[in-house]
Amino acid sequence: MPTSSTARPTTPPTLWAARGRHVGSAAEDTVRQTLQRLKDDRVLDDFLEPPDEPAADATAAAPRIFEARWKAPEAVTVRARLILEPASAGGQDWTLLAEAEEAWDLSWPSPATMFWPDDPDVTWDRDAATGLRLRGLNTLPDDDKAVRRLLKEAGRSPWNIHVVVHEAMTPDHRGRVPLARRLPPGLRHRVVEHRAAPQQLRVVNWALEDFGVQVPRGGATVLPGTPAPADHDPAEYSVRTVYLDGSEPTALIAAVTSFAALPRPLPDDTVAALTSLREDWRLLTLQEELERERRLVAMYAEALEAMTQSRDLYREAAERAAEALAVLRESSGAAPDAGTPPAETPSPSPLRGLTRTLERFRGAGRTPRPQQETGPDTGRPNEPDD
Repeated sequence: MPTSSTARPTTPPTLWAARGRHVGSAAEDTVRQTLQRLKDDRVLDDFLEPPDEPAADATAAAPRIFEARWKAPEAVTVRARLILEPASAGGQDWTLLAEAEEAWDLSWPSPATMFWPDDPDVTWDRDAATGLRLRGLNTLPDDDKAVRRLLKEAGRSPWNIHVVVHEAMTPDHRGRVPLARRLPPGLRHRVVEHRAAPQQLRVVNWALEDFGVQVPRGGATVLPGTPAPADHDPAEYSVRTVYLDGSEPTALIAAVTSFAALPRPLPDDTVAALTSLREDWRLLTLQEELERERRLVAMYAEALEAMTQSRDLYREAAERAAEALAVLRESSGAAPDAGTPPAETPSPSPLRGLTRTLERFRGAGRTPRPQQETGPDTGRPNEPDD
């Protein structure tokens, strides 16, 4: 079953997001030429190619960034950012995010056509997960293992919307019209259509068991993606019958449009791309630049005020501490201890006291010498009589 998405942020209603792959050459030149042509035709207000952003690996090439701004119907401003990854063996992956000032209307022009030419011969419209076309009809391979592998990759894709249509019988040219041509402009470059032959229904449903969806015979279903939208009910986005006779598949169009309106979880890397779109936007009008400078000035003023307040509080605390210390010293000098000698009288040396004590002990232990008697006149000692 698809992974629960309750903890993930959901796609804002103002956001249009898609991811694809350009498998041709000169992708950057193609984008530049398309932007310049649309600006000259006044379809775009302006566009910009900001300086390269540093890559995570210093030895790797940095992605190319293109920004564009235009007006949707009713003068709603749209800002879009195309991130073009470095070329690899499979082509160049791109991520396109466009955000409007109001909730996105699927009837508005597709942001993809503001950066890429709406020409079927220019191969920019490949799904990054499966390599299949976004604007075309993709027939499932004949090999069962390849079918299972392809649908599992499609079911795990968090970006574009994948639709599987089962052909009850092989249609003629009228039933080979891609679904993308009948969808609203805002969905034409976000939907991948898979066509299953009549004999492939069993292998298709076997491959889709892990995602909790099944394709009715002769019908179609919208894959929930991974992670699936919260409270997703597969039955609401399945169509029991799709008439491949050239008539408009209204039920299938309604199912795809309804699914696209769900608050789908944002892929992990989309969160970073959306943050970059909002915070690192470079294509500013003069009014926007003025407002940004005013916000910077206000922010610096608030920071300076906070620093000044912190300095004043620190100074006040230091002054109070100095006053308290002075009071403590004054109180200690005014009331000296009675048993303590005056400060100006030096205390006797401990060595001197020890010496005096030893002298007393030495004098007390000495035996007095007996005195001899002397004559009264001579002062000499009396001698005994013979």
